[in-house]
Amino acid sequence: MTNTGRLEGRHALLTGTAGGIGLAVLEAYLAEGAQCTAIDLADEPCAGIAALAARFGDRLDYIVADVSDAGQMRRVVAEAETRRGVVDLLFNNAAIFDLAPVTEANEEMFDRLFSVNVRGMFFTMQAVLTRMVQAGVRGAVVNVASQAGRRGEPLVAHYCASKAAVISYTQSAGLAMAPHGIRVNAVAPGITDTPMWQTVDRLYAQSMGVPAGEPTRQFIGAVPMGRMGQPQDLTGAAVFLASNDAAFITCQTLNVDGGTVMS
Repeated sequence: MTNTGRLEGRHALLTGTAGGIGLAVLEAYLAEGAQCTAIDLADEPCAGIAALAARFGDRLDYIVADVSDAGQMRRVVAEAETRRGVVDLLFNNAAIFDLAPVTEANEEMFDRLFSVNVRGMFFTMQAVLTRMVQAGVRGAVVNVASQAGRRGEPLVAHYCASKAAVISYTQSAGLAMAPHGIRVNAVAPGITDTPMWQTVDRLYAQSMGVPAGEPTRQFIGAVPMGRMGQPQDLTGAAVFLASNDAAFITCQTLNVDGGTVMS
């Protein structure tokens, strides 16, 4: 992807940046000229963020935060604004995964998944949007859904429902923010080679009684383009939806999944 400075002068807040899609998009936003506030749980930034800080240090801050704590995220948004001005771009990526058959998907799993994937996503978005509206800023939000949010699956009912909620909240927030000139969209990745996917493959293998790696092979077999996605496959869509190139696009969820889902 050619860097064209499409995000010059923007202040992006990104969650779930310790690896995979979040780290790849963080690098892309920095390369496109944005100032970035990276959020994750670890007390110290990961090696990937440290490397980006060495390249873009004057435009990158790292803040430790738990997205499931709404009060904490409101404070993070305020802190980021104090450092670099109003956040006018949110890449809302933090998420976790788990699976179990419908008859065994218990309340603890439900609470854990919805706490991060739905509660964390919504209240982080709310905190950023509230400040955009108060400051009169015309910004953009890019939420991260999933192909799992497009359809139910027998072993991942809670996860599918949590990602379906991301798509629904994206539509509702996009409609609410349109009069303010703020766009809210989402991307829906397919199977993507990230640290989270290692957990996905392991849990599916245990549930299916097959060797590790076999679930991934089967999932790839269902991808029309015949391969697993890479984190960098998401960066073009994430930059596009954040930029003025998408100035008349809102309430949409863009599938980035090699043709697995058509909508």
